[in-house]
Amino acid sequence: MQTKIILPEARIPRQWYNIIPDMPGPLAPVIHPGTMQPVSPDDLLPLFPMPLIEQEVSTQRWIDIPQEVLEIYQLWRPAPMYRAHRLEKALATPAKIYYKYEGVSPAGSHKPNSAIPQAYYNKIFGTKRIATETGAGQWGSSISLACQMFGLECTVYMVKVSYNQKPYRKSMMQLWGAEVIPSPSNRTNAGRSILAQHPDSNGSLGIAISEAVEDAATRDDTRYALGSVLNHVCLHQTIIGLEAKAQMEMIGDYPDVVIGCHGGGSNFAGIAFPFIADKAHGKQVRVVALEPASCPTLTRGVYAFDYGDTAKMAPVSKMYTLGHDFMPPGIHAGGLRYHGASPLVSQLVHAGIVEARSVQQLACFEAAVQFARCEGIIPAPESSHAIRGAIDEALQAKEEGKEKTILFNLSGHGHVDMTAYDDYLAGKLNDYEYPAEEIKESLSHLPKVD
Repeated sequence: MQTKIILPEARIPRQWYNIIPDMPGPLAPVIHPGTMQPVSPDDLLPLFPMPLIEQEVSTQRWIDIPQEVLEIYQLWRPAPMYRAHRLEKALATPAKIYYKYEGVSPAGSHKPNSAIPQAYYNKIFGTKRIATETGAGQWGSSISLACQMFGLECTVYMVKVSYNQKPYRKSMMQLWGAEVIPSPSNRTNAGRSILAQHPDSNGSLGIAISEAVEDAATRDDTRYALGSVLNHVCLHQTIIGLEAKAQMEMIGDYPDVVIGCHGGGSNFAGIAFPFIADKAHGKQVRVVALEPASCPTLTRGVYAFDYGDTAKMAPVSKMYTLGHDFMPPGIHAGGLRYHGASPLVSQLVHAGIVEARSVQQLACFEAAVQFARCEGIIPAPESSHAIRGAIDEALQAKEEGKEKTILFNLSGHGHVDMTAYDDYLAGKLNDYEYPAEEIKESLSHLPKVD
């Protein structure tokens, strides 16, 4: 038995939720990487169109979703929520487990929730071309799709380890008309500098961001698009949690704990922020972020100002960070291999409103396989972290003999991640030790901000 909960199309949210008015205290300023002074909107114009800059700094709690964006959202939204009866039975838990499934989008993940509006706002602002980066390829494929829908050119710098591990992500991007370049590359000064020092570099999101930012900043027809971390990205993703709240209301239930995997923060913010709004107004709900133990930004990083990229071209933000030149191990959950985190999520963790936990790769794949065999959906390796967290919560409820309602975000399917599952089933995957010395070295290079 599997319960599928679908909102009527008429109940697709017409507004995004902006958490900034409900944050615990004022936000830290964003710092210009050259002047080390707070950025102005004009400083960001070479990278982003003005409508997205306005959303980045908005203190308006509700922001209307443009009709052109809603029309494309309706290709897959509202996304379904399921109750995982078979998984509950396998775990013999008194807990109820629900999951919001974002794998129904054309790109197979939550990323189009922000890619579509970013392409739309660039189009109406006169942008002709988008330069961006991608880790595992979910963002790259999503922005490629969005650019195709709005008639924009698209160049994607894909982290080299994922470019080699996940060839079909590259194929998806190319099918939707994008140019895909393994990063670090010889196309940019940032890429050439890395290759000169480390010719065999596997790349990182920090490096790929540097290349995309340089590309966008040096061409008048091009702007940059980022798939996570930034305020406006988290804003767009809140459609996930808003739908989930409406679906829970339909069945007369409410979660005791809300869980999402965490890399830069986009899917986590999407499911969590609307429930944190309830928490801010007295509702009792725990909110938990799960990240890889090999790249433990929230759990082992420091809360400090740092560059968003390796070449120190992106703005400096206050966030949990492992250091901008930290090189994460080449785990299969490539979308979670980022040295930093959303400033909004970071502030919530620092304030104790969001819990953060790290989990090892093998434990996540074990959870993903159990989930696939119970529920039938093959999850993305990134999403397996949230599944691990949900299973652990359910087992704790079993041990304590208590009922509990668990909601997690299944942020995407793993249909083009089968190499990862082949390696797991063949016993070829390993857990990675926390690289303490490398992170200590990287953290010694944080920028000095007054």
